Amino acid sequence: MEHVSKDLLCSLGSTPLVRLSRMFPPGQKVYAKLESANPGGSMKDRSATLMVTELLRTGKIKPGGTIIESSSGNMAIGLAQACLFHGLKLIVVVDPKLNPHTKKLLLAYGARLEYVGIPFAEGGFLAARLHLVNELLELLPGSVWSNQYGNPNNPAAYHTLMEEVRLSLDSDLDYLFLATSTCGSLMGCADYIAENGLGTKLIAVDAEGSVLFGGSESKRWIPGHGSGVPSNFLDRDKIFDVVHVNDADCILGCRDLLQKEAIMGGGSTGALIAAYQKYSDSMLDGAVSVLIFADRGERYLDTVYSDDWVSEHIDISSAYGHNDTTHRSEKKQILLNETV
Repeated sequence: MEHVSKDLLCSLGSTPLVRLSRMFPPGQKVYAKLESANPGGSMKDRSATLMVTELLRTGKIKPGGTIIESSSGNMAIGLAQACLFHGLKLIVVVDPKLNPHTKKLLLAYGARLEYVGIPFAEGGFLAARLHLVNELLELLPGSVWSNQYGNPNNPAAYHTLMEEVRLSLDSDLDYLFLATSTCGSLMGCADYIAENGLGTKLIAVDAEGSVLFGGSESKRWIPGHGSGVPSNFLDRDKIFDVVHVNDADCILGCRDLLQKEAIMGGGSTGALIAAYQKYSDSMLDGAVSVLIFADRGERYLDTVYSDDWVSEHIDISSAYGHNDTTHRSEKKQILLNETV
């Protein structure tokens, strides 16, 4: 008899590990961990559920109470799912970059949305969102901030992800590519690697315009990776290397993956594809790599997979390996609507 989960939240994890055999030659052993298979559609289900259940277990919140969080998407959906399951209210502080699909999902789960409209001079929209979180905590007695940016249960949730990867492979894992944001998942995996004495090299994939690894902040269109403020979790000594990608890299990575593997991933998934392509020349032949695909692509149909939106917001010619001449000559391969 197949395993039956006693409830929805118990079905988290055990997501598929798939070899990307069509996208990369046989000598490159590249696997994708499809976190979209979680019930809420992303890896953030893991951390959101653990944070909520621990708040309840420790009595920091009671059934019927209110959790407040700042999120650009997936964490909010994971929290909305867990809060609805446990009979909690949820307020999500968002900004104009919230995509329409995610908004519909949050409202369907019963979350209340509070918007910030103007980014702070230092820290951008994230700093503005965090400021509003603190204002709401003062206005609503008894409310609790789940604090994905500093709650230790955020990174702790990803030890099980690393255990799943390790048990799924029949060989040692040489490289793990992971997108950065709060750095919760990044450091959770880093801690597991260190605690188990693994030789896995952890590659952080960050956005150009993110400040996580000391860069200067600049405007970014693709959510899900990068940050306008430093991480409370990041321990640079546990990261083997970092690769920066731009918005155009994300677009082409997503679309290339879709056409070759029929996998529709979110923006940070495209970032991982681009980062691996940039980094693979420095790897030994036969190296085993795993890319953590964080979420589903349908949440990005109005952005990453919309030719009109891409044409308006993204300079595709700035992508890695694509100059203006390439862009013109391969336009039919770049624009989704002309390839299907």
